[in-house]
Amino acid sequence: MVAGFLTAILAAFLTAASACAAPARQLCLACHPVHFVQRGSCTGCHRGNPATDRKNIAHQRLIAGRYAAFTLGDAQLLQTGERLLKQYACRRCHIIGGRGNRLSVNLDHSTVSKTPEELTASTLQPVRNMPDFHLEKSRAVVLVNALLAAAIRRGAIPDDGPQVVHFDRSDRAGRDLFSMKCGPCHMALTARMGALGGGNAGPNLSGLLSPYYPETFRAGSPWTERDLGEWLKNPRTVRPWAGMPPVALTEPEFRELMGILKVAGAEAK
Repeated sequence: MVAGFLTAILAAFLTAASACAAPARQLCLACHPVHFVQRGSCTGCHRGNPATDRKNIAHQRLIAGRYAAFTLGDAQLLQTGERLLKQYACRRCHIIGGRGNRLSVNLDHSTVSKTPEELTASTLQPVRNMPDFHLEKSRAVVLVNALLAAAIRRGAIPDDGPQVVHFDRSDRAGRDLFSMKCGPCHMALTARMGALGGGNAGPNLSGLLSPYYPETFRAGSPWTERDLGEWLKNPRTVRPWAGMPPVALTEPEFRELMGILKVAGAEAK
């Protein structure tokens, strides 16, 4: 009799334990078909809240399937995304995956505060002083997948304090050295003075002297102060076909320009 009682108690305990261990019901499946079962819960790829059938709550911070493609371990997609990040030199202004220049918004933070659709829109319709890469939407989606993947690999994102970016300085009105000497053809987002210049005939020079600017000086080498000095004296000594004319600068002016363009604390690649 005692043995039977103990057996009943044990059975009840195991039933309760099984109930506790069972995964919570995913109400997402009431509307959405099951797919990629091996990935586990719906939130593992799409975020959202699977514990409610109230659509506005269930879809909070939802990632649509096209933006969750990186979670499927598609190496080619991630390689393409990383190549685009490097091709467009996104880290010359942004922190991505914990690396980059802090000249504009930290995109690791943006993957949390913005929806993937908002991130896509910002690449297709860039703000002032951000280069327009003329992206097709399909390529922008791959780029956003890369941003989300980089942020997840980064893990916990440290609070590096508020950041203010000045895109318009009417009090300065283009009287700084960069705007006067370079601004007619170039733009740059700088750490010390914000957005400078207004031209788009030449490349955007944001982060030029940092490790994240495209290596386009000579034979695929990065830009340095010495290289930039050589280029400004006569671009055609570096590239015979260069269309840019020499820029005459005194030594104090050159040092001032370097101070404007330099990005303090830029992390190595």
